[in-house]
Amino acid sequence: MKERGKGAGDRWTRYTQWKSLVPVLYDWLANHNLVWPSLSCRWGPQLEQATYKNRQRLYLSEQTDGSVPNTLVIANVEVVKPRVAAAEHISQFNEEARSPFVKKFKTIIHPGEVNRIRELPQNSKIVATHTDSPDVLIWDVETQPNRHAVLGASTSRPDLILTGHKDNAEFALAMSPTEPFVLSGGKDRYVVLWSIQDHISTLAADPGSAKSPGSAGTNNKQSSKAAGGNDKTGDSPSIEPRGVYLGHGDTVEDVTFCPSSAQEFCSVGDDSCLILWDARTGSSPAIKVRVVSKLKAHHADLHCVDWNPHDVNLILTGSADNTVRMFDRRNLTSGGVGSPVHTFEGHNAAVLCVQWSPDKSSVFGSSAEDGILNIWDHEKIGRKIETVGSKVPNSPPGLFFRHAGHRDKVVDFHWNSSDPWTIVSVSDDGESTGGGGTLQIWRMIDLIYRPEEEVLAELDKFKSHILSCTS
Repeated sequence: MKERGKGAGDRWTRYTQWKSLVPVLYDWLANHNLVWPSLSCRWGPQLEQATYKNRQRLYLSEQTDGSVPNTLVIANVEVVKPRVAAAEHISQFNEEARSPFVKKFKTIIHPGEVNRIRELPQNSKIVATHTDSPDVLIWDVETQPNRHAVLGASTSRPDLILTGHKDNAEFALAMSPTEPFVLSGGKDRYVVLWSIQDHISTLAADPGSAKSPGSAGTNNKQSSKAAGGNDKTGDSPSIEPRGVYLGHGDTVEDVTFCPSSAQEFCSVGDDSCLILWDARTGSSPAIKVRVVSKLKAHHADLHCVDWNPHDVNLILTGSADNTVRMFDRRNLTSGGVGSPVHTFEGHNAAVLCVQWSPDKSSVFGSSAEDGILNIWDHEKIGRKIETVGSKVPNSPPGLFFRHAGHRDKVVDFHWNSSDPWTIVSVSDDGESTGGGGTLQIWRMIDLIYRPEEEVLAELDKFKSHILSCTS
């Protein structure tokens, strides 16, 4: 529903204030107006390094109104290196224009809306997608033909289809950092695990020699569930799961792997449960805890989960009660109420996405329906002196940066592992701006996140210049 009255006015005031501070807060920012809303965005492989900027793949979705097909877009992005962009350049962007740093490279006509995109860590040219169907679709984005998305065009054919769900699996999707394993959750309350290696062409291990879908030597078992039985999709080879896990009492909203093991993973759902699984011990939950809302009397849906890649004991969850919680799995007991190490209260609407930083073990981001993407550092909690970015009136503990560049709910974001402090984020601005949505690629100025003693030492070198400017 379109915002009206005070809420919309407050959001516009906040955005105007944010825009005036862009040259001070950001080292680089690219704003890209989208024709159609995007529900997911992910970084792909880095293609080229140059003196002042790097070129990198970016994956995003286009959710259309049916006048043209839904698509999976592969774009080439120029990522400006730190301390290269001038402040006046950073501040000059048009909300309704497309960024020259983002160029569409290839279009795949997707059988249905792309709800979630995940790249394979062992080979980020292989991606998995979720749509409104029981199946997970696997794509080799480099070998897929470029398509022209016009009304009536047939859908592109996935390289592989993962079957096993009994009902639609729309959002919960993950790929293991250690092995080519894929994890999914759905409305059937199942968590389902596959290994792409079970497909004889082994797309992940050797994509250059992978056979085309349906060619001799591949698993010729067909799947016609995806996209309502689309014939072209049904020609694709498919594989069945390694395991099916039932422990949730409602829709599974998100899943993630343990960073050190493809056999360990966790899931969250609309039953307010966080479940840890171990495939080596069977299909029953290893630990099942109910997460209780501190702000509401009832149990709130859990929308998202992420496992710390640097500390395998720490797990984040994001909830419909507007909070992010951090759990230590050493403190969790099965069948009880989960007590978080800390509850982060910095959003005023449902949290949609949480993700740990690939660079620093204590840092993570959270985005929500309030249009805000918060950056936190849990090590700052309890410190008497915090960094510049957290010296905001009534700032929640641990919050040190607030990205307010989006004008509606921030549905997805992704840290760039090749350039760790660079983030891509997408928002669904259609209702509030009349557009399709906004994609932003941004990096906060390093004075905010670097150690305070380093920053003070650097500023001291330019003390006289700064004093002359302020006078």
